[in-house]
Amino acid sequence: MSVPAKILFVTPEIYPLVKTGGLADISGALPLALLKLGLDVRVLVPGYPPILEKLPDARPLADLSAVAGDSGGARLLGATMPGSNLPLLVLDCPMLFARPGGPYLSPEGRDWEDNVLRFGLLGRVGALLASGDSPLSWLPDIVHCNDWQSGLIPALLHYSEKPHAKTVMSIHNLMFQGNFGREWVTHLGLPASAFDVNGVEFYGHFSFLKAGLYFADEITTVSRTYAEEIQTPEFGYGMDGLLKWRRGVLHGIVNGIGDDWHPASDPYLHARYTRQSLRAKSVNKGALQAEMNLDAEAAAPLLCMVSRLTRQKGIDLVLDCMPDLVEAGAQIAVLGSGERQYEERLGDLARRYPGRIGISIGHNEGLAHRLIAGGDMFLMPSRFEPCGLAQMYAMNYGTPPVARRTGGLSDTIVDTNEAALHDGIATGFLFDGQSSASLMFALRRALACYKTKTVWRAVQANGMKRDFSWNNAAQAYVAIYQAALLLPESNGAAPRPRRSRPQAAGKTKPKSPKAALSKR
Repeated sequence: MSVPAKILFVTPEIYPLVKTGGLADISGALPLALLKLGLDVRVLVPGYPPILEKLPDARPLADLSAVAGDSGGARLLGATMPGSNLPLLVLDCPMLFARPGGPYLSPEGRDWEDNVLRFGLLGRVGALLASGDSPLSWLPDIVHCNDWQSGLIPALLHYSEKPHAKTVMSIHNLMFQGNFGREWVTHLGLPASAFDVNGVEFYGHFSFLKAGLYFADEITTVSRTYAEEIQTPEFGYGMDGLLKWRRGVLHGIVNGIGDDWHPASDPYLHARYTRQSLRAKSVNKGALQAEMNLDAEAAAPLLCMVSRLTRQKGIDLVLDCMPDLVEAGAQIAVLGSGERQYEERLGDLARRYPGRIGISIGHNEGLAHRLIAGGDMFLMPSRFEPCGLAQMYAMNYGTPPVARRTGGLSDTIVDTNEAALHDGIATGFLFDGQSSASLMFALRRALACYKTKTVWRAVQANGMKRDFSWNNAAQAYVAIYQAALLLPESNGAAPRPRRSRPQAAGKTKPKSPKAALSKR
């Protein structure tokens, strides 16, 4: 069989049912794009309260209590995503998922202490549905696993004696790895021998992510540049040796954006617009200034940021630049939440510069759309960014991004220089380095360009002409699925090395303690 017909897509979050970041957007959009290409796709997701509340017609499909064991009763529910024809498989286990807080964190912002059980069960159920022991008559050809929360699946299938689906493992952010104590290896269904450098062991821990990366038939990540970056100590978080060893099956595929991010049809906007009617964008700018308590100055360049407020996202660089930006006549609007120190600095600056700096702490989907539509420029100075979606949203809305040249930002933004302007391909402003001075230099270039309206309109139009739909990415994933199906059965043998022996768990120590975090 060379054409995959059935895909089980396993994810810990999916928009619009539950979302903490870009993975939810991808999980809601990619399976739909695959459906449009004719594949039979079903999405397995945990039954958090927000999901079950939005799926009142979910129907029981199978009793999973035997798999859940001490975690209490569990069952598999079938449903359809509201507003689409995407089939969902919901893992309903109240003891593990029926609780306040987020998918990974408690209301106090700490990892759930039983995340190893919660996502261990997700992995065990995913492996069950992909094997000959499945309680369903529908059996997938491919299991598409996403991030550490489903990384257990390739390992469980590797050690299974039953016929099973092939596996594809997608890395959305390598920094989050799902590392736990070695005692959980056998408890979650793996043999004790799996705890080995040539297995799931990672510096003395049982790593869900390493389990997926070591045993998956194919590996993908979310941009071409990030696929190269994660093979280096700087971005590999201790996994770079393993990824170098498996680089023959490692592929970078840039994400797309969903149909809900288009200015011509966006229900959150005050005025919808297209590339041909860009003047209507100014209506959104004026409304945004009022909403964010900014001065009503149509001529003032309005810089917007929608982000987690963390060092990774470069919020410290933006904070350092804010006084100079205000001095240059700009306004800044920021939506996000994160580390308290950054939230407090934002509040201090907003009070210091009323009418020039507006902030909204938290998540607000509608406001995120209005910021990107109403802003003149979009700030994304991430220190690393596997792919990023916001920069593509911004270009699609005629809001040129100012971003660091890294990961998916490098792959999706064309820097505005004389050659790119001449060729009609400039879409934003890129900078190197990790200092506020580097960011400010790029911002001054952008502000200078903004003053020349014909040039600025060209940069806006170039971004809006780009095709950021999921169609191209979905076709690339189909090719990966086909490659996985062409591989011979492993029959319990180790994955076929295409380079040298793996070095991930003995040569390069993790760059940061964050490598052991289990949250996203």
